Parts: sequence; structure tokens; C-alpha cells
Amino acid sequence: MIFRDIGAIYRSSWSFAKACPWLFAIPAAVEFAQHIVEMNGGMYNGKAGALAAESDPLRMQFGYAKTLALLLPGYWFTRYVLFGHDARRAVRVEWPAFPLWLILFAVNAAFMAWSLFGTPLVELAGLAGDTAQQASIAVAMAVQVAAIYLTAWLVAWPLGNSRIGPLQSAGIMHGSFWYAVALSVAGILPLMAVHYGLGIAPILWLPPALDWAAMVLDSLVVGFLALTMTGGGIYAAKHAADRRGVDLVPPIPASSFRAAE
Repeated sequence: MIFRDIGAIYRSSWSFAKACPWLFAIPAAVEFAQHIVEMNGGMYNGKAGALAAESDPLRMQFGYAKTLALLLPGYWFTRYVLFGHDARRAVRVEWPAFPLWLILFAVNAAFMAWSLFGTPLVELAGLAGDTAQQASIAVAMAVQVAAIYLTAWLVAWPLGNSRIGPLQSAGIMHGSFWYAVALSVAGILPLMAVHYGLGIAPILWLPPALDWAAMVLDSLVVGFLALTMTGGGIYAAKHAADRRGVDLVPPIPASSFRAAE
């Protein structure tokens, strides 16, 4: 069953990219914009250039914009998969689905902003040295575990199902934890490895004449990664809900107050 779901993640991602190319292109375009900043900053002029450009404030700002773009499929791709690959309904702005998703988006955006630009929790707690390092690892692991148990909530709200909140989500995901971990890894790791490889290659060995080609290819990879990393959570939540006899899709279709053009 798990291999079927892994295959479904990638098949659905490819299907969505063909059905809604303009939406697939948003994370890819933001990634390419960040690459333009990196190229202009000399990031791909060897190791020295990479180290110098790594903490460039403009690059960091575009990096944050990219993390926001990676959140967008949480609305339309979730709906595409669980509404039977209906592209028209996937992009439709519905009540209460869209406002519920906006809440999730805002929470995630704030968390990511704090992660990138804020003061780490261990510093706020006054920890230092090995203690701080161990505490950072513990906090990161706790966040990842919590994210698994909240998966059903993150999937249900973009569908307009407000009956499933954090506590209900934890109950649904209980017993499917490692299945969800496996799907998450399968949805992220393959394309993430390609992404990092395409970022490292121009720095270490790729001829400069091919740098822009690598950047274009990497941007397309990130476009698909935005879908597959979301898909891992979608199929994990679906598997867990099916085991519990819970329907993630609300029984009454949400009413539309504006259709995306």
C-alpha cells in the first residue's frame, strides 16, 4: 500500500502540473528569482563566492518568499487530490475552505519568519554551548513529531472541513505515525537531493556556461518539490483517515464566493 501511495504522490503532482501549469509555475518562478539574486551576487563563482553570498540579506528575503510559495499548494493541490483531480474546483476560492487555509498559511508564515530571522528559542532561554545544541535538536524533533500528528488538520481545512482541528487530527494520525513519516520522506528526499545537487554543481564543477541552464532546471525541480512535499502529507492523512473511518472531505460542498480566473 505504501508504494502505491508513493507512486500516487508523483503521479498526482505531474497531473496537477499539466492541469494547472500557471499554479505549478509560482514556486518555480520564485526559486528562479532567488537564483538571479544569487548569480548577481557571485554565489556560483566557486566556494569563496558561495560563502560570501550565503548570508546576503536580499537572498535571505527571496528565500523567505520561496518558503511562502512552497506553502501555496497546501490549498489548491490538496483540493485537487481529494476532490478527484478536479482542477476547476481545486483552484476555486470557497467558503469556509479558503479562510481556514489562510489561517494555516499565516501561522506557517509567522513560524518560518521567526525561524529565518528571529532569535532562536535556546538563546531566549539563555542556553549556550552543548546544552543549547542539544536543546535545539530536541525542539526540532518535537516540531517534526507535532507536524505529523497535525497532518490531518492541515489537510482537512483547505477542504472546508472545520470539524477536524488539532486534537481530532492527533487522534486520526495516531497509529499511522511511521506511515506518515515514510510518505513525507518519499515526497521530499528524492527531489530535495536533486535540488541540492543542482545548487552545488555550479559552485564546484559545472562550467560557467551551463550555470543558467542548471538554475532553470533547479527551478522546475522546486516547482515539483512543492507538490510532492505537500502530497506526502495529503496521502498520509488520507491513509490515516481511511483507517479510522473518517472522511476528510466535508459532507456538504462548501459554497463558492469567488472562482479563480
